[in-house]
This record gives sequence, C-alpha cells and structure tokens, in this order.
Amino acid sequence: MTAMTGKERALLRADCNALKATVHVGAQGLSGSLFRSLDDTLRTHELVKVQIGKPVEGSARDLANQLAAKVGAEVIQVIGKTCTVYRHNPDIERKYGDLPPWKR
Repeated sequence: MTAMTGKERALLRADCNALKATVHVGAQGLSGSLFRSLDDTLRTHELVKVQIGKPVEGSARDLANQLAAKVGAEVIQVIGKTCTVYRHNPDIERKYGDLPPWKR
C-alpha cells in the first residue's frame, strides 16, 4: 500500500463528517468478530467510522492504530472516542462521475 498524501487524507477527513459509525467496539474490546466486521465493512465501503465504547481501556489513538494495523487500513482521524479508517479496494467497480463507495 502506498503512502497517502496530505491532500488525499484531507479530502477523506472532510467526508468523515457525514458518516455514521458503522462498527462499534464494545465490552469485548478488540475481538476476532470485531476485526471480521471491520474487514467486511471496509471491503464494501472503504471509509469506515468506528465508535469506541466507554468500557474499553486505552487511548482511542492506540486502539485505532491497532485496528488499522490488523485489517491493513490507514487511520484517517481520531476525535474523542471515534476514529475513521480507510482501505482502498481495487475490486470495487468505478466509473467516471460515480460517488465513492462510502457515499452510495
């Protein structure tokens, strides 16, 4: 995976504002089912907002980095207990003028 430029990251951060959290880290913490859920969601949407629950120990930044490393994604931003991760999927069919997968 190539490194993301600052401009690409800024465009994704702007799109993060409109997203709702689709993956939630609960009392079980970073479990296998959480990683599978995040992996599946990234495969279809590419840009995913993750809500980290109150009972989870550790900083949100550390948990976001662990999540991203495990599923091969990049952390776009962390605000409070919410993080957004991105992983490009080359298998998604794209046509000129189409909305990105997370806006569909």
